[in-house]
Amino acid sequence: MSLWEGLTGQAEAIAVLEAAASSSALGSTGESSMTHSWLITGPPGSGRSNIAYAFAAALLGTRGEETEESVYKQVVARTHPDLSVLSTERVIISIDEVRKLVATSQFSPSVGHYRVMIIEDADRMVERTSNVLLKALEEPPPRTVWILCAPSEADLIPTIRSRVRSVRLRTPAIEDVAQLLQDRDGVAPDIALRAAREAQSHIGMAHRLATNAEARERRELALTTVLNIRTVSDAVIAASSLLELAKADAAAITEEKDAQERESALRSLGVAPGGTVPPALRVQLKNLEEDQKRRATRSLRDGIDRIMVDLLSLYRDILLTQIGAPGELINLSIVNNLMSVANRTTAPSTLAIMDGIAEARRRIESNVAPALALEAMLVKVAVSGRGA
Repeated sequence: MSLWEGLTGQAEAIAVLEAAASSSALGSTGESSMTHSWLITGPPGSGRSNIAYAFAAALLGTRGEETEESVYKQVVARTHPDLSVLSTERVIISIDEVRKLVATSQFSPSVGHYRVMIIEDADRMVERTSNVLLKALEEPPPRTVWILCAPSEADLIPTIRSRVRSVRLRTPAIEDVAQLLQDRDGVAPDIALRAAREAQSHIGMAHRLATNAEARERRELALTTVLNIRTVSDAVIAASSLLELAKADAAAITEEKDAQERESALRSLGVAPGGTVPPALRVQLKNLEEDQKRRATRSLRDGIDRIMVDLLSLYRDILLTQIGAPGELINLSIVNNLMSVANRTTAPSTLAIMDGIAEARRRIESNVAPALALEAMLVKVAVSGRGA
């Protein structure tokens, strides 16, 4: 299999990374081809982490005796001895996590030519934590390669940006994402196209919408709930409904993973299914439960943000209809409701609602209570939209 298989719409970025890996295999030290630190940026769902792992596999397979495919499998499973990964499902990456990773980066590679360090969602580091990483980037060991992933260069402090080579990913075309879902996941063409369109080319979200009918239903229910708002009272009730939908979506994502993690932890501790956990081992399960709680908090925030991104796509469709602008609509499954709202409201009111949604996203990012931010947003829907 190809290391770069399934990385939809990223031919230019792949060419850059392939050239760097090839030059390292040939022993080239040219600054234009290979460097010790990389930053892969791109919009959510563009495949930043996937391309980082493919690049890591290409580097780790340059001078080893293992086949390209076996190295890639180890990298994806995060079991390769020369690969270290820092990823989090919490709100921020802690300074202790980065310190531990920096310490690991000082070790020499054991089987290959490089030791590769990957930080997913590097934008989740606060400045104090970023400065710990900065020291490692300023004086790296000769055979250590850092690969950072973030939505944009602006999400990292300037001193880190100046020490990395950036590779920017594009938003894949809807048709390319739909084709990927068909080829990789065996999804029917009509469902694949709808999922890719409604996910706005976010590959992970498109996969979820394409393979989970309940996720599609929750998305559509969120949109129709907002479209049915007529009064301020409706807005307050709708805010509560959206929060419940976000919680249900988050629970669907985390519950199965939580159960698998607990089962795996008990098995590794030697506790039989249904057995009593010895007191000496309970602290390890407590730590796991704390991590799962933090992940649930992050998952809920992500779920709320997904709803607001979907609402922005909804009012974008309404605005296009109102001004007669060219462009394919995203939410074709509720096009009749969408047209009805577009006919009874105005473009300025639609723009005001979109501003309100953007403001709600900023407020929640600043730790305003989600329920309050959603209520304020939907009251603006009721007032500015005159029933939209």
